[in-house]
Amino acid sequence: MMLYGFGVDLMTSLNLGLPTAYFVGFTVVMASVIALTKDNLKARLAYSTVSQLSYIILGVCLLTPHGIAGGLIHIANHAFSKITLFFCAGAIYVATHKKNISEMGGLAKSMPFTFGAFAIASPSTIGAPPLAGSVTKWELLVGPIESGSFGIILVLLASTLLNVGYFAPVAYKAFFGKRPAGEQYEGIKEAPLSMVIPLCTASLISVIIGIYPNFFMNFVKAVIG
Repeated sequence: MMLYGFGVDLMTSLNLGLPTAYFVGFTVVMASVIALTKDNLKARLAYSTVSQLSYIILGVCLLTPHGIAGGLIHIANHAFSKITLFFCAGAIYVATHKKNISEMGGLAKSMPFTFGAFAIASPSTIGAPPLAGSVTKWELLVGPIESGSFGIILVLLASTLLNVGYFAPVAYKAFFGKRPAGEQYEGIKEAPLSMVIPLCTASLISVIIGIYPNFFMNFVKAVIG
């Protein structure tokens, strides 16, 4: 608590808050742009993680109550959403030995639970209500309004559009895409239950946090207060 207060006071006194927020905002956007270029699913998720974790620093650097709350709550929100996505990528590889998104057309018919969890966790990472990530995005959007940093709002909006750009095609291709020529999915099924149960559980937690955010928000308020 004391260390947190000292850090905020130091950044305020040195006027490092907004300059740092804009610097981090560049990382948020560029990591998302790079994610768009990756066909390898794990690589796309990795660059997404660079962008998403930068939200934490960006929110705190706004030095406003809502901005700091958004940055801190994102630690939990992102953890459950992104671990679900990495669990899904692992399950897909175990079941199919496929790594590239371009090879996953129509695969959801054979792996409905895995891609169902992906279809929950990816909108959560984007910030769609009523999922966990929507709590983060709301707090982070209110934060720059409090500080008058409208450039940060543009960063967040651009990042959200880029999130949609690199997540939506994965789920769309798996549910509605055509199978690659010559691919036979008849023998493909879900990964073992030891993988499917954790990824379904983690995706469910993202839903619960979004609907009932106060559990983690109370911890955040205790730190800020």
